[in-house]
Amino acid sequence: MNNLDGISERTIERLALYRRLLSGLLEKGLEHIYSHQLAEFLGNTPAQVRRDIMSIGHVARSKKGYDIPELLTHIDSILSSGGDHRIALIGIGNLGRAILSYFNQQHSALRIVAAFDNDETRVNRVISGCRCYPMDELKEKVEGEEITLGIITVPGPSAQIVADALAAAGITGILNFAPVPLKTPEDVYVERIDITTAIEKVAFFAGKWRQKGT
Repeated sequence: MNNLDGISERTIERLALYRRLLSGLLEKGLEHIYSHQLAEFLGNTPAQVRRDIMSIGHVARSKKGYDIPELLTHIDSILSSGGDHRIALIGIGNLGRAILSYFNQQHSALRIVAAFDNDETRVNRVISGCRCYPMDELKEKVEGEEITLGIITVPGPSAQIVADALAAAGITGILNFAPVPLKTPEDVYVERIDITTAIEKVAFFAGKWRQKGT
């Protein structure tokens, strides 16, 4: 497990969940929350919540628990410490289009500014608000648009080739949706999301619960 600046990957994942939940609660008018309430919302433990929040140097300052606006500001300062990022998406199939349609509406600091594909019917046009280019323009666009992150949504056999191209173009972070592990230089961080494995895991435990109920 990577640990950068004393904060683990798992903690960063939970902090992102806390931020999303706290933002929703603040919109509903709630301004304070206790660790056990936050834990209950996320299926976590109060002790884990307190450890996570203390790991970023924040503690509850009143008997009312955490001040939500203050905590959100603190979490934002941590998660946004890397600054704004411009993203390239490679693979404009069904999954790629879904990500294009959803992502830019959710996060202003992380924006997909260019998409790439080898299919001539998909390039040189705007899809879901994003200009799409042929793969042979990847390096030029990454440099010109100051892109630092890449999202891979191509079939497995093509994923390593795409990863190599992204690394060669100067990309330092990759989110990989292809069902294969990637080999990248040490200075390129890769996060793999295997949808099939996740579904199989859910199916396994769902089956266990059904067995218990019979």
